[in-house]
Amino acid sequence: MSNIASRAKIWSMRVNWIVERITVALLILLVLDVWLGVLVRYVVPLPLTFTEELARYLMIWMALLAVSSGIAYREHIGVTFLFDRFSIVTKRWMALTFDVIGFAFFFALLWYGIGFTERGFSRLTMIYAMPKGYVFAGVPLAASVACIQLALTGVHDFYNTTGGPVTDKPDVGNGGVR
Repeated sequence: MSNIASRAKIWSMRVNWIVERITVALLILLVLDVWLGVLVRYVVPLPLTFTEELARYLMIWMALLAVSSGIAYREHIGVTFLFDRFSIVTKRWMALTFDVIGFAFFFALLWYGIGFTERGFSRLTMIYAMPKGYVFAGVPLAASVACIQLALTGVHDFYNTTGGPVTDKPDVGNGGVR
């Protein structure tokens, strides 16, 4: 594997390591929040109304951030039965084309998400009465991480000389560091 490909894979796994930890932390908060919501609704009658809104926002952030993890592992949705029939060189160029299309989509999401977030600071959430911009900030943040991951995996797949872009699975045991 070329030095460029291995460096891109290492950086991709490092970014993914951080994103995975944040996503798991959000999942833990989500589970605790839902448990608290069930507890105060059915067991201890307390007027805690924030649990549903918090669960919604945690789920949105968690799902958006998890997209980049799927990109890093090349585990996103894809139809490979036709793709697998091509040569390594053709796969490499097709993967690069798809990465560029994906990058363009996520960059547009980042670009328009920034404006969406800015406008969100003038609107308040129902229960917390906090600006929705904090919630909406997950869109450009997740899109930027997805762009980074697409760029890194694209560089890795294009310069990788030992395998094809789809069949090459990362070494994740130690955060991508060998």
